[in-house]
Amino acid sequence: MARAIMLQGTGSDVGKTVLVAGLCRLAANRGLKVRPFKPQNMSNNAAVSDDGGEIGRAQWLQALAARVPSSVHMNPVLLKPQTDNGSQIVVQGKVYGQAKARDYQRLKPELMDRVLESFAIVSDGADLVIVEGAGSPGEINLRKGDIANMGFARAANVPVVLVGDIDRGGVIASVAGTHLILPPEDRAMVTGYIINKFRGDVSLFDDGIAAIGGFTGWPCFGVVPWLRDVARLPAEDSVTLEKFAKGVAGALKVAVPVTPRIANFDDFDALGAEPAVELVFVRPGERLPVDAGLIVLAGSKATISDLMAFREQGWDRDIAAHVRRGGQVIGICGGYQMLGRKIYDPDGLEGSVREADGLGLLDVSTSMAPEKRLANCPAHSILYDVPLAGYEIHLGETVGIDCARPYLTIDGRADGAVSPDGKIAGTYLHRLFDSDAFRRALLASFGIAGGDFDYLAAVDQALDGVAQELEGVLDPAWLNGCM
Repeated sequence: MARAIMLQGTGSDVGKTVLVAGLCRLAANRGLKVRPFKPQNMSNNAAVSDDGGEIGRAQWLQALAARVPSSVHMNPVLLKPQTDNGSQIVVQGKVYGQAKARDYQRLKPELMDRVLESFAIVSDGADLVIVEGAGSPGEINLRKGDIANMGFARAANVPVVLVGDIDRGGVIASVAGTHLILPPEDRAMVTGYIINKFRGDVSLFDDGIAAIGGFTGWPCFGVVPWLRDVARLPAEDSVTLEKFAKGVAGALKVAVPVTPRIANFDDFDALGAEPAVELVFVRPGERLPVDAGLIVLAGSKATISDLMAFREQGWDRDIAAHVRRGGQVIGICGGYQMLGRKIYDPDGLEGSVREADGLGLLDVSTSMAPEKRLANCPAHSILYDVPLAGYEIHLGETVGIDCARPYLTIDGRADGAVSPDGKIAGTYLHRLFDSDAFRRALLASFGIAGGDFDYLAAVDQALDGVAQELEGVLDPAWLNGCM
């Protein structure tokens, strides 16, 4: 069995995902066969793994960091929120069902066998597996049947490193408080802790380390600064999305409305990295900016519900005015479906509303179907005559008059639709902006030079940068013991 360590947090968004990715790259750079693993993830940012199933986008990134193909077994349970208290459940890459939060608590024990099965598969042939927890082990109200944190750690006998986020404040209390409330058997799994997101002179925290040691007896494995390369990595979930800045003013303003069940918002990372682009995530209560040149509707885990929320914000009027001014619109996946005339969900796959009027900007209609399409695929831009690569992950089929003008070809078949004047377009292909040639051509259509960097190479370089910084600040004895 491979060696393993598990990073658990004192809370959500403490930086576990990036630390696991950085440690995976560090181990890979040392010549180890390393694999990432996350027993349970909750995110609508999903990816299609190399073995053809659905996993959290974060585990896809961690596999990239480890320089190994991604697998459904790296994230055996993926929860995709559809309502405030219910999620679609994906198990080992395939849809398992839907459940409300309370019902899911009863399901967790029967999922543990699948989680341990996947962990064994990931561990086979590896030197090291780096496991990421979910939320916090301090959520002791959810401890019964837990598969995400201490329940998994104890079942798989994986030692735990606790991660605390000093940037949010109260890190001494959060680490010491976690120690206090954990039952003795769980507490014994913790071998030490890491302080993350530190700004300034690290020596100023020496007394903090001493205090935590006095309360817990746990050693500190390092104080990690605010990692400069993290900004170049894809964000994991909507917790991080809420903190995105609007960026510096650019020659082209691109507006993305943030709906309640927005999915795969990392589709815009490459576009936002362009110096000439100002990427604006428009929150509820804000207007779509009148000076935007391009509005992009992102994917959605609950398309009809998000469409209704879109209208409640008055964004339907904003986008209509944008189109009248000659502005362009692109819809991706659920966003493409919203642009049409009708959306039908006869089986209630995404919610209780079975039919809704779309925005009417494309002459197409969508019918949801039980079978989800999952595929990594090559594609080609018909408009710009350049190659693309991305993935499809959606329910439903879209048909209509405007489909006679497809936006792309995917694996040689027509995909998407374009309005007669060419200003409105939709596609099911995620990650289309990652293509440097496509991004360059899109910006050129606005009279802007861009796309002169390799986005995916930049992500890979950022992972190397994170690994190098971690090697410089983490306890060498602990690292060498792990690796």
